[in-house]
Amino acid sequence: MAKQGQQQLDFWAESDGGKIIPTSLHTEMQRSYLEYAMSVIVGRALPDARDGLKPVHRRIIYAMHELGLLPDRPFRKCARVVGDVLGKYHPHGDQSVYDALVRLVQDFSSRYPLLAGHGNFGSVDNDPAAAMRYTECRLAAIGNEALLGEIEEDVVDFVDNFDGSEQEPSVLPAQLPMLLLNGATGIAVGMATNIPPHNLSEVIDGAIALIDNPNLGDEELLRIIPAPDFPTGGIIMNADGVREAYLTGRGSITIRGVAAVEQMGGKGTGKRQKQAIIVTELPYQVNKSAWIEKIAELVNNNKIDGISDIRDESDRTGMRVVIELKKDILPEVVIDQLYRQTALQSNFGVILLALKGSQPKQMSLRELLQEFLEFREETLSKRFRYELKKAQEKSHLLEGLVLVLQDIDRLIRILRFANNSNLAKTDLQTEFALSETQAEAILSMPLRRITAIEQQKIRDDLTDLQQQMQRLEKLLGDRRELMKFLKKELRDHKKRHSDPRRTRLAWQILSDDANGDPNNDPNADRPSPVATITNEPIKSKKSSKSEQIVTTENPEPQPKTRTTKTSKPEPQSAIPLLSLTTEANIPVAEPQDLVVQLTYKGYVKALEANSKSLNSNLQVDLQDDVTIANYETRSDRQMVVLTSSGKALPLALTNVPIVKGKGRGTPLITLLPDSDRPVAQFVWEQDPESTAGLVLLSSQGKIKRSPLAEFADMTARGLIAAKFKEGDFLFWADVVGLEQELAIATSAGRILRFKADQQQIPTVGRAAAGNIALRLGSNESQVGVAVLDLLNYPNSELLLVTAEGCAKRIRAANIRAAMTGAIGAQCFKFLSRTDSLVSVTAIAQPRPDLAITILIGQENNIGLRTVTMPLGAVSLELANSQGRSILAGANDLGKTEKVLYVTYPYSA
Repeated sequence: MAKQGQQQLDFWAESDGGKIIPTSLHTEMQRSYLEYAMSVIVGRALPDARDGLKPVHRRIIYAMHELGLLPDRPFRKCARVVGDVLGKYHPHGDQSVYDALVRLVQDFSSRYPLLAGHGNFGSVDNDPAAAMRYTECRLAAIGNEALLGEIEEDVVDFVDNFDGSEQEPSVLPAQLPMLLLNGATGIAVGMATNIPPHNLSEVIDGAIALIDNPNLGDEELLRIIPAPDFPTGGIIMNADGVREAYLTGRGSITIRGVAAVEQMGGKGTGKRQKQAIIVTELPYQVNKSAWIEKIAELVNNNKIDGISDIRDESDRTGMRVVIELKKDILPEVVIDQLYRQTALQSNFGVILLALKGSQPKQMSLRELLQEFLEFREETLSKRFRYELKKAQEKSHLLEGLVLVLQDIDRLIRILRFANNSNLAKTDLQTEFALSETQAEAILSMPLRRITAIEQQKIRDDLTDLQQQMQRLEKLLGDRRELMKFLKKELRDHKKRHSDPRRTRLAWQILSDDANGDPNNDPNADRPSPVATITNEPIKSKKSSKSEQIVTTENPEPQPKTRTTKTSKPEPQSAIPLLSLTTEANIPVAEPQDLVVQLTYKGYVKALEANSKSLNSNLQVDLQDDVTIANYETRSDRQMVVLTSSGKALPLALTNVPIVKGKGRGTPLITLLPDSDRPVAQFVWEQDPESTAGLVLLSSQGKIKRSPLAEFADMTARGLIAAKFKEGDFLFWADVVGLEQELAIATSAGRILRFKADQQQIPTVGRAAAGNIALRLGSNESQVGVAVLDLLNYPNSELLLVTAEGCAKRIRAANIRAAMTGAIGAQCFKFLSRTDSLVSVTAIAQPRPDLAITILIGQENNIGLRTVTMPLGAVSLELANSQGRSILAGANDLGKTEKVLYVTYPYSA
């Protein structure tokens, strides 16, 4: 058998005229795979940074140019184009070529489609395009002008096709940065690219700015090109993600769909109207039909509450998805659920990877623009050299014509007596000192050229050519003139092809509304994203309640919750769901007294202070949620909300819905322009006599104080209240006076009590990190902070509760006062090694009949329930004693349950 195999090898070696070279399998596999990888990277998956095209797109466009499918010519069958591309330039599957052609036509895939189509080319519902034998195409105006306008002027290199029978351009002479305008998506071997589309006007302005100032700062460039511009519109929410992507070449952009609320029927009948959410724009590359199916699935599985029906009313005029709501459901709550659980809010992962030469490179926005400008400068130089060469050749011929036509009789005599054309050419060269080319041109000249009018026209043409050559030589000799021409060319393209931005920017919406000039916004008539935000500065009016802030003691993110029926606002004909209201469009109303409540689950609602049911609403908590704060205030005030990232955001209390029953309210996060988790909040005013400042504590024990005056003039975008290192976040914040004290409790039962004066917590700027307040052990965490006012309330107590339901009360004054940075005192002895402290609550005026509410649940806030008992059920103990179980019988904890939070009424 081995002998037979050797004979076969010998046969093939002899028949091939070569020899067999033994090679190890892993070496051959390595070489072959690298060749394959480079073929995919360079020849298929990644676009060229110069013209923004992959090879298949470039070949399609060039083949259509060769077929003469110009914008002013009739459409031709796509099958004809695909056939030419396959046969001449791209030896791959016909369906892959057709799919690439279809994408160049789709106006929902490309911001500026390079081809114009006739027929069915698919839809945002992911419907497939019709077969290529039915659809027709031709070049679009922008594709023909910006990519093929100079293809015949020898400005790019041509290479052999796959079999050497044809020539194709290695790159198209792009006059616009198409890679940024239309973006690109591709998966290569070991790398991928995902470049978003942009607005033509902004990109051209950015390119011109870089021409004028190559050292243009990043901030200035990002001001000119603030974000991508997707063909399907939507709203970009995070400026930080855009900035990171533009500066580093990689980042994540959050896009939201656009929705508004409309009233459904019942008008004039006196009945309560139903409302519907109208979605008119979806994030880029979201499949509309799949999105609708996802909503239906979530509704059927009780993951989203409040939706009664979904209809797709989209047509040729645009998208319109109608989501009908049940009665008494707040649209903002449903929209928030749609953002969190469906693709109505999506992330676009930016990877600015493209080919620079034949090498893949991840580039910044600046580098992509510079790459285009360098390429365009090179192609313009080649074009001008080509034009100069042609002008010189033509000028050379015209100079000969002018010279000969000055003595026509002599010319005729030479031609009359010449025996043949070769002798005539030789005589002309001798008599008039002409070149061979000039003599040939004169012999080929029609007789009509010797008329007086034609002679003058030749002289005028020569003068024009000489002026053209001077201009071209100036452009080639002076780079400043060349760049000036490039800027003019870009402005001409902008004038012909620009259009308004389709994708709105959340931070610009806020800024435009703050300026109060909606006329400057070309998209002012479009609805905005969900939430109601105001840019009104914080008022300086006295609150009827002492400045106080309450924070959720559990640092874990708040859970998603199901929505129960709530009172709805007064009906309006159409309510934009993130109508970023300003004083110009807020109806003038008399301020009213309110009590604003916040809950453990993150809901907020307002109660009328003169309501008959106010006291009962303040005292009764829902079965799966508890009130953590009540603020007695007025409707014309603002609340300051602090998020886990350290950002301070203003919230006008006019935007908090007034609830007349015992409903939950609306999620606080839906009323904010930031998706970070709210940690703390306060309603305050600037009092010259007050010594209070905002004290902030991070999860890693860093504490600082900031002056309240720094939060007096916030815009709707908010400001940074604190900056944290990686892994750290805001744990707690409160408005604290210099005469008050703080008690920080840890999961191990330690409490550090210290004065909140300038010596312990010095006032610093917002950018400062702060000092160490409490040093934590390896398996220890902070569970809460209590604010103490022992000067006015010397009998204040601390209520301590553990995860396993043990509790005790201790006198706050019995805890030894210390300095910040100390270890603190052990104030709780646990009955079980697995137990830990979860809550510390300051009670300024303890009474045995004071009701406390305990929130119980499982991990991740699942299966929540509440237990209410009098404060007297918890015994008053010494600081170093054990706690006692307070949950027994029907209130006993289940196997997977634990105590999550403890609260008591803030108003009697």
